[in-house]
Amino acid sequence: LQVPCALSQPAAGSESRRFANKHSKKALKASLTLGILLGMFFVAWLPFFVTNMTQAVCGCVPAGFFDVLTWLGYCNSTMNPIIYPLFMRDFKRAMGKYLPCCRRSGEPRPSAISLSMRNSNSGPRAATSLKNVL
Repeated sequence: LQVPCALSQPAAGSESRRFANKHSKKALKASLTLGILLGMFFVAWLPFFVTNMTQAVCGCVPAGFFDVLTWLGYCNSTMNPIIYPLFMRDFKRAMGKYLPCCRRSGEPRPSAISLSMRNSNSGPRAATSLKNVL
């Protein structure tokens, strides 16, 4: 009776290692995505904020340079919809589901009614009256 128990324990340990390994890969990927997003944010907006403070103190920053740094920050905002689908499978699926340009040819197009029902949390439910509520 003890031999089967001894054989089943390594299988359970292997399963828990596989589960932990899967979650550690997801955590690593999420950390990588977050690191890239934050890194790009700092690269794009830090020069703007430093220049903004410098302008407030000495007023020696040319207007054209300030405009370039402002647009660099704006470009960072346009990079987010590009970075998210590259690293996040769920985001890519959602984009493909709702944007016609990203949809696969075999996927059905969601109807406006189903979208509004899903977004308003007013799916099918039992009829309620004022008496039932009170």
